[in-house]
Amino acid sequence: MPADSSTDGPGPITRTGFSVPQPATNELTPERKSEMRLDKTTALVTGANSGIGQAVCSHFRNEGARLLLTGRREQIDSAQPDDLYVPGDLNDEAFVESLARQAAESFGTVDVVVLNHGLQVSGPLTEMAYEDAKNVLHSNLLSSFLVMKHFAPLMPVAGGSFVLVSSRLGMVGITDQVLYSAAKGGLIMLAKGAAIEWASRNIRVNVVAPGLTATPIIEASIQRREDPEAYRAQREGQIPLQRLATPEEIADAILFMASSESSYITGAILPVDGGYTAA
Repeated sequence: MPADSSTDGPGPITRTGFSVPQPATNELTPERKSEMRLDKTTALVTGANSGIGQAVCSHFRNEGARLLLTGRREQIDSAQPDDLYVPGDLNDEAFVESLARQAAESFGTVDVVVLNHGLQVSGPLTEMAYEDAKNVLHSNLLSSFLVMKHFAPLMPVAGGSFVLVSSRLGMVGITDQVLYSAAKGGLIMLAKGAAIEWASRNIRVNVVAPGLTATPIIEASIQRREDPEAYRAQREGQIPLQRLATPEEIADAILFMASSESSYITGAILPVDGGYTAA
């Protein structure tokens, strides 16, 4: 399943007695504009189709960023008139090169890159087809390498920020997710190496590692179970905070890593998993 997910409607989400406030809409006043964390920046967001990607786009717009979006769908309903959406396959280096050229022509430089795309294929290691294994590694790890390779040169002289969206499963292993964990763990080491290599250019590279998040894909998978509520309770019971994350909570962490608020942080992994990897 893709690594991104979707926003929920307004109002609190209640899970096992916990109320999670949803972000209020920010009215754009001159005072608010001067406080925008991404004012006058350009950001590329991959996997922008829905879920976490959609929440990231909403947060970034509210903070003043100009957005270049990409995903596999020919068009996305959530894109706004000022956004530039370019569909394509990030596993194809020719497409990534053309996306970088279009970014250069449209914006000149790109300040922030959020790598939120991905693919998850489940199954026992000895039963996984080689093509499925290749697809998982390409769609999560090697495609991210391609974007980093072609977009780092577009970052301004003052520097920039890459935020790679990994997973709690990039930090711990579980049954039936061996290749996914390998790919997401590889993403973490890709970020650490790039953070050191690009530090002299003030290009920061960090990782946000979400836990199980209440996205349309995850919610649909829960509803396919014989007893959805029992399965939800089981999954929530594995998380110390006893609930799933919201896409907005993951986007909050990504925004922090993208903004100047994290200006002295690079090569870091920020788990946003309700304590899952601490248990």
